[in-house]
Amino acid sequence: MNMDPFRTLVRTEGVRLYRDLPWRRTRDPYEIWLSEVMLQQTQVARVETRWAEWLDRFPSVFALAEAGTAEVLAAWQGMGYNRRALALKAAAEEVVRTYDGVFPTGVKELTALPGIGPATAQGIRSFAFDLPGVYLETNVRTVLLHHLFPDVPSVPDKELVPLVRATCPDGGACVLENALGGGDAHGLMGASGGNDAHGLMGGSADGGARDGASGPVRCDARGGKGGVGRVPARGGVSSGVRGEVNPFATPQDVQDTPRAWYYAMLDYGAYLKKTVPNPSRRAKAYTRQSRFEGSRRQKRAEIVRQLLDTQARGEGRDLASLVTSLNALEQAAGRSAVERDLVSSILEDLAREGFCREQGGVWRIA
Repeated sequence: MNMDPFRTLVRTEGVRLYRDLPWRRTRDPYEIWLSEVMLQQTQVARVETRWAEWLDRFPSVFALAEAGTAEVLAAWQGMGYNRRALALKAAAEEVVRTYDGVFPTGVKELTALPGIGPATAQGIRSFAFDLPGVYLETNVRTVLLHHLFPDVPSVPDKELVPLVRATCPDGGACVLENALGGGDAHGLMGASGGNDAHGLMGGSADGGARDGASGPVRCDARGGKGGVGRVPARGGVSSGVRGEVNPFATPQDVQDTPRAWYYAMLDYGAYLKKTVPNPSRRAKAYTRQSRFEGSRRQKRAEIVRQLLDTQARGEGRDLASLVTSLNALEQAAGRSAVERDLVSSILEDLAREGFCREQGGVWRIA
């Protein structure tokens, strides 16, 4: 199949629909990783505010790794899925412990970090390091399904992955224009090759290097040990570039990079969702989010919130008081009372997952 017309269309729409979002003005892998996690099932406008607030509080991967669990969970409140906050902290600790605060670029190394799956890993690779691979998320699915699988129901990812891999350019791994953002003295080491364990993303043996010289810097194929990129996480020497211009602004072929390509796919996909019946619902991977209110997830979130509130006052909570306060909220919402055994079960789950701990009958954030 000749994919050139499709690629031309997407790149053209990328120019027209480009969104100047704050995490697009940086190549810092810590900042980009944070945006990828926050954008999972959260509106872009809300993430813009919360992303900046988080970076003010935890400006580097080192700051996040050193922060207490209660502080991290408190900063995450209102974003949903508290597990993601714990995973962010755990992954930050691993990046500092194993990689001295320098984010790896290899698929295998990234997906080994807590909470980082194939799409998040490739988001980091594409947007921080301009490395090719398969970035398959909902907006990308939307574009592919709308144009290449019109009216076809239940399309599996295994049919989409080869198309994503075939359309993603590979030039960005070896040619980086200074016009897209200044560099520092830390070059990019090569990514590990091959596919990850999920079979979704092809790696690349191509690496890149940037220094302060003018003009594009071309790389040779150097495989960094463990696929570790020599771009430091936020803090230390900055790798990010504020005020980056629209990467589609010039017609030069050097602009056809993984970073630019996936921005175009994301922006065009977001536009399609607003203008046509959502094509991503025809993906086999699509699942409608379950109702939150009244669910076990809602009760978990409320228990975490209450523990955070009391811990901020230097206190803890016993099981009986948690049952009483949770029941008051449930009854105010017109729902039936919560059984003591259910609250106890939720607390045991939260303790097992690292959210809280019990000592002498008193529960506190871990």
